[in-house]
Amino acid sequence: MLVVGCSISGAFGLGSIASTALTAAPAEAPPRPPSIERGRRLFVQSCAHCHGDDAHGSGEDADGPDLFGLRIGNARIAAVIHGGIPEEMPSFAKKHGADDIADLTGYLRTLR
Repeated sequence: MLVVGCSISGAFGLGSIASTALTAAPAEAPPRPPSIERGRRLFVQSCAHCHGDDAHGSGEDADGPDLFGLRIGNARIAAVIHGGIPEEMPSFAKKHGADDIADLTGYLRTLR
């Protein structure tokens, strides 16, 4: 059936509800790519004391593992930063939000 000269809301009998529903939710912005430079700065501020400035586990506490060539996915890296590892690494959920964690993860991916 061809409907000519009708709006979508009129064609489907939805009246003003359809036009409201079609315009009520703003489009979400696509996620921004991680900032490697910002991730490096965050790493130095929050992680280097255990993992070392060079991320080889040579921090002043010298108890963090080498982070070069990680063989885990980005989601796992983010989960560890967010939730920590019991009795090994603190959670950074209160200190770093989603953008920070994405930037940290992006930086860690550059370590080869």
